[in-house]
Amino acid sequence: MSANKDSDGGWRTFLWNSEKREFLGRTGCSWFKIISFYVIFYLCLAGIFVGTIQALLLTLSRYKPTYQDRVAPPGLSHTPRSEKSEISYIKSDEKSYEKYVASMRQFLDLYNETIQADEMKYEDCGDAPATYKERGSLDTDLGQRKACRFHRNLLNSCSGLNDPTFGFREGKPCIIVKLNRIVNFRPKAPTNNQSLPEGLLGKVQPNLIPIYCKNKREEDESKVGEIKYFGLGEGFPLQYYPYYGKQLQPQYLQPLVAIQFTNLTLDTELRVECKVYGSNIDYSEKDRYQGRFDVKLTVSS
Repeated sequence: MSANKDSDGGWRTFLWNSEKREFLGRTGCSWFKIISFYVIFYLCLAGIFVGTIQALLLTLSRYKPTYQDRVAPPGLSHTPRSEKSEISYIKSDEKSYEKYVASMRQFLDLYNETIQADEMKYEDCGDAPATYKERGSLDTDLGQRKACRFHRNLLNSCSGLNDPTFGFREGKPCIIVKLNRIVNFRPKAPTNNQSLPEGLLGKVQPNLIPIYCKNKREEDESKVGEIKYFGLGEGFPLQYYPYYGKQLQPQYLQPLVAIQFTNLTLDTELRVECKVYGSNIDYSEKDRYQGRFDVKLTVSS
């Protein structure tokens, strides 16, 4: 019993020693010093952290990335998007291609004439491919910049204006292609014919990034049929670049190219690869959408 009492007394003394006026082995003055030290210490750490972040923020711009030396060339994407990049439907069954049509309609709604009517936000940039449309430096305080209009009717039979099914009902489906946005990126047109496929030789226009699609498998060469291209110059004209970012150009519209497969062999899975060609556009085996994409097409009767 005496041992228990001594033990209890020891703990009580450690918690509060009335003779030395110590709490947990320290006097009030000692507690004040150690608490003050750690408060000052952590305040200094917080100040260093905040100061470092503020110094870093001073080197960054709201309008453009500070470093773009490792930015890959833009990706090439298409609408309608689907799982595993596969478009498969039955020509006689409207429900089987309804999701593709709805996706294209929703995407192209952004290109309606009524949306581009504001003269303070949009301007006409010509009806033929032209050089870059410069709107000042990203660092200058000029406010929001205008964007080039892209008229939906340039997509012809793939615009959805005359054929609301975008060719799907007739077994001649369309896809809409765009280059992904990169702030301040200027795609460069091909400088020679060495990198161009045979189908583009002699057809490339100045100030234009051309696109070309063909069968990916040799056995599909005679089954893909004719491929038509619609858009301004049937490619990506340079006057729509550079893109100034969401802060300065929130209404920006990418130029589009519509691709229509007019004579696909029915009831056959076909693989088609599309590529854009430019002197600063490369391809990567690790990224199948960098400058290109491939899609599986199956139109059943």
